[in-house]
Amino acid sequence: MVYLQYGKSILRQSKILKDKSANVLHHPLLYAGQGVRYRKLEVILTTNIDKLGKAGETVKVAPGHFRNHLMPKLLAVPNIDKFAYLISEQRKIYQPKEVEEVKKVVPKTEEDVMKEYRTAAKRLENAKLVLRKYIKIDTELRSPVEKEEIISEVARQIGVRIEPENLQLTQPLSTLGEFAVPLRLPKSLPLPEGKVNWTLDVKIRKK
Repeated sequence: MVYLQYGKSILRQSKILKDKSANVLHHPLLYAGQGVRYRKLEVILTTNIDKLGKAGETVKVAPGHFRNHLMPKLLAVPNIDKFAYLISEQRKIYQPKEVEEVKKVVPKTEEDVMKEYRTAAKRLENAKLVLRKYIKIDTELRSPVEKEEIISEVARQIGVRIEPENLQLTQPLSTLGEFAVPLRLPKSLPLPEGKVNWTLDVKIRKK
């Protein structure tokens, strides 16, 4: 009864102060408990809540949501010093260890690998890689074309990912022109008609 009378006394005093255009008491617990309208209320979450936050975080919620849902279920407490201290201490003791979800990696079968090779070979068969480079003198390139650049451009232009071991480039390409760069693909793949081995057509043009 004493606490109830004390609470009513605070409300009466707050109303008087407000009428006199003085400072109004802004205690978050008072607003939440008595239902006084307030734009947003800062609370500390005691557990993880989807689309709101994780346990221990300070978030802003509508007073009605806190009063009717979060507070009765002990999902959150007002953001005041004593509650902040209690929550931080409890989390040190009871915070569960985060378990990393390990996804099972399904190894590729030989058939899967060959299927990827056949798809890549079909794209490479009639594709031509075009590179534009600055020249230094006549047809000499300012910077040679390395294996890494060709692999990157194959992925960007043709949409095929090849490994360094698939590309047999003995030395960088240093002049303008067209080149047939040998490819190392599985022998079981049928060669294109008229070819004795797999190659990648590369054309280097002046930029």
